[in-house]
Amino acid sequence: MLPALIQNIHRFHDYVNEILKESGGTFEFKGPLFGNMDMVITCDPTNIQHIFSKKFSNYPKGPEFRKIFEILGDGIFNADFELWELHRRTTLSLMSSEKFYSSLERSVWQKVETGLIPVFDKFLEQGFDFDFDLQHIIQRFAFDNICQLMLNYDPGSLSPDLPEIRCERALSDALEPLLHRHILPETVWKVQKWLEIGNEKKLLEAWEAFDDFIYPRISLEDNNSDNIFEAFTKAYHESENIEFSGDLKHFLRDTFLNLLVAGRDSLSTGLTWFFWLISKNPSVEIKIREEIETVLQINEKWRYFSVEESHKLVYLQAALFETIRLFPPIALEHKVPIEPDVLPGGNVYVDHNTKVIISFYSTGRMESVWGKDCLEFKPDRWILPGGGGVRHESAFKFPVFNAGPRTCLGKKMAIIEMKMVAAFIVYHFQVHVIEGHPVSPRDAVILHAKHGLRVRLSRIRNCIKA
Repeated sequence: MLPALIQNIHRFHDYVNEILKESGGTFEFKGPLFGNMDMVITCDPTNIQHIFSKKFSNYPKGPEFRKIFEILGDGIFNADFELWELHRRTTLSLMSSEKFYSSLERSVWQKVETGLIPVFDKFLEQGFDFDFDLQHIIQRFAFDNICQLMLNYDPGSLSPDLPEIRCERALSDALEPLLHRHILPETVWKVQKWLEIGNEKKLLEAWEAFDDFIYPRISLEDNNSDNIFEAFTKAYHESENIEFSGDLKHFLRDTFLNLLVAGRDSLSTGLTWFFWLISKNPSVEIKIREEIETVLQINEKWRYFSVEESHKLVYLQAALFETIRLFPPIALEHKVPIEPDVLPGGNVYVDHNTKVIISFYSTGRMESVWGKDCLEFKPDRWILPGGGGVRHESAFKFPVFNAGPRTCLGKKMAIIEMKMVAAFIVYHFQVHVIEGHPVSPRDAVILHAKHGLRVRLSRIRNCIKA
């Protein structure tokens, strides 16, 4: 089966989706002998519930996952058991406070005012014929915002001159090599790493860029209780029976890098696909604009709304959920069982060393899960009858924010950020996607648009606060 996979690697997610559609949601991939490439690929909600909830303890991230994502070190994405509990407990305590959401609100609107508005104004000065990559602009916004929120440091990547910041660029450069590590035999990518060639050279360069950016900004002497490093330093020193792979500073580097990846890519990926989809569905865009004006009572004079007010934007949230159903920021998950198991969906046997690849991308595109209109962009499917709010769907059917005990701790934060930025742009600007511009998912773990999102901008209203 390997030749067919290599032939379609340039369209990996859609190729997997086609296979899963034909095979009823679960497929056994057989690799070459001695290649350790046998995999079970699934998008079946029954299997997702089995792996992420019912048999959670049998499906840790495990050594194979840590090997592939070694760049993330001892961060929460790689962590299992006691180390994962430490991350979860500490992160949850930080993100559940009112002070955190006050900081989030302040950080988002400050970056809109000091970054997004000046950059968009500069683009508009170039005239309507000027086009740019909206995905890259939102990535810069998200990068600056998460750095400000977690490090109390604004790297200023979103400013009119668009300065090159290696760490911000490296976050994109690392994604394709990480996907290829899932697919290629381990010996192949390990040889590439040893020789420092190909995708592995890009990954090593990204690793260096992360270290150069993060280490100088880790302050172990800062006694500010709002500092994320203060909380994790305390957790590190109080931990027992946890074997870390490095010292405290290394652990803090890993912790922030994981939060940086999550904070940047959930926001930027979701919004990129959102603006592409509403450009193809102008009636949705009109309804979002009307909701902003009616529900928030914003008319000619714009005002920055609060976190609490953002919850009132029901239709906007429905449109965002519909976006990430079709284009989940994290497209797949990788598990290896500790003990042999049988997946209930398809009754498939998995050995203790068999990789299980869960395609969240395909789950959102299965007719058996979402109905015959599963490929259509229909925000109304998320609205409760009578317009009473956003419909709740099982996390196993809608695993965009993961599921079970490892459900994303930043779900609420991501939804709020997406609403704020989307509402600001939709209310003030018309985004015109360049006709003929190719838009397809990138072959990476994070579902960026492969060729970006080239757009032109026109102004609907001036960016004036009340």
